[in-house]
Amino acid sequence: MQPLIDNARTFGQRPEEFARLAEGQSPDVLFITCSDSRVVPALITGARPGELFELRTAGNIVPPYASGHPTAEAATVEYAVQVLGVSDIVVCGHSHCGAIGALVRGDDLGAVPAVRGWLAHAADEPAVSDAADPACADAVQHHVLAQLLRLRSYPCVEQRLASGRLRLHGWYYEVHTGAVREHRAATDAFEAL
Repeated sequence: MQPLIDNARTFGQRPEEFARLAEGQSPDVLFITCSDSRVVPALITGARPGELFELRTAGNIVPPYASGHPTAEAATVEYAVQVLGVSDIVVCGHSHCGAIGALVRGDDLGAVPAVRGWLAHAADEPAVSDAADPACADAVQHHVLAQLLRLRSYPCVEQRLASGRLRLHGWYYEVHTGAVREHRAATDAFEAL
């Protein structure tokens, strides 16, 4: 913890670099990814403060839209689309994902009931060709596509997609190599950016 505190102490010693941020934010991208500490959106994309609006959830899960029962995730998506007017949404899954791995392996999550309940929102069982693969690449990529489909059911996303003012992207990040792949509809495969 001490290195983090030390950096936080010196971070604010460059106010001129951050003065413009007080004027507001206008990010172009909503970046939805896992809470995993190895996935750092600004590091992966090179984004500076104010350039990405982030939503981080265990397993990069987008819960079902339910107008009568709003969630923090739905509020974040709605704010990004309706208020900030983002033009792109990226759902970024990653290799070695503990959440997707637990689903694929059928882990007993009885000791972590909140995690078990949250993972029930995963849309469906992630497909996997090799349950012994620690990277869970196939399952994570399938899961990313399921979350993109889930996003399409959000009214604000559906409206913006229909008007051509919003694009959805599915990414897969390899924590062990740093490589990023994007789903290409033409080939129905995740390919290098």
